[in-house]
Amino acid sequence: QVQLVESGGGLVQPGESLKLSCAASGRLFTIYYMAWHRQAPGQEREFVAGVRRSGATEYADSVKGRFTISTDSTWNTVYLQMSSLKPGDTAVYFCAAFGNGATSWGQGTQVTVSP
Repeated sequence: QVQLVESGGGLVQPGESLKLSCAASGRLFTIYYMAWHRQAPGQEREFVAGVRRSGATEYADSVKGRFTISTDSTWNTVYLQMSSLKPGDTAVYFCAAFGNGATSWGQGTQVTVSP
């Protein structure tokens, strides 16, 4: 089992940057893919960005070129660097770890982009 704890959310103005962190613990060797998802009020949870053990990354079209996902060398922490933030990026951001038929989720961190 894998435990995930997100941090780094907050209130920022449009155009500003924010970096989210997700600390992972537990059976990290089972993880083959980590991702960030987000859920805005009244909306379904949606994929934002993902990274594989190989280092390959993928992004939702809405954040491509503005967000960057990365991990440390031991996969203890996954980051989401967010730049040029827009009000439409306002949501609760969740970290997810995929491995051996199981998916683990963090509790989420709120990101609010407002003038």
